[in-house]
Amino acid sequence: MSPLHKATKRDYLKRVNDAEYPKEKAASLAKRWGFDYWDGDRRVNYGGYKYIAGYWLPVAQKLIQRYKLSPGSKILDIGCGKGFLLFELLTAIPGLEVRGFDISKYAIENSKVEVKTFIDQGSADKLPYLDGEFDLAISINTFHNLYSFELEAALKEFSRVSKKQYLCVESYRNEAEKANLLYWQVTCEQFNTPEEWKWWFETTKYQGDYSFIYFE
Repeated sequence: MSPLHKATKRDYLKRVNDAEYPKEKAASLAKRWGFDYWDGDRRVNYGGYKYIAGYWLPVAQKLIQRYKLSPGSKILDIGCGKGFLLFELLTAIPGLEVRGFDISKYAIENSKVEVKTFIDQGSADKLPYLDGEFDLAISINTFHNLYSFELEAALKEFSRVSKKQYLCVESYRNEAEKANLLYWQVTCEQFNTPEEWKWWFETTKYQGDYSFIYFE
């Protein structure tokens, strides 16, 4: 995820000091997970989350290679948003069985039409799936938005429903990255160093793969 994350240029001070959308207003709008979060003003969040052909393909290809995915493999994406990564996975390997899961009704209603029927709505701490139902569960830039009592349950659920897992979350390694994260984020509830994240993984017995993104 790092190459995609680093491709975005960010003016941290401008975002936190904006006169029309001060940080508390932007965060309040973003946490509704509706139009403002996905397709509203860029000062709130994405500023128009549109499908760009091939944008998610490098991530899809790395997942396919690392986890040896093939037609018939069952994949769950928790926090899938509009389903763009799900679509790229299906494009790369027709015959994959994909499932998406997201808290945002708006995102699902405006998701890629080819995968819309595969996306369920709900909270990551309560997954409506069977034990070991999926060969791989992934979650990219979602679990850091959970409160601690939700995070504990979500990590356990993540492991319960899948044989293998890949998790990507925001983190920080120094005070500069911590300040940048605080300035930029609008939905984050987990401000954890890598060591603190690893404590969470040990506490919940999460043994899947993980990576961090930093606001350098």
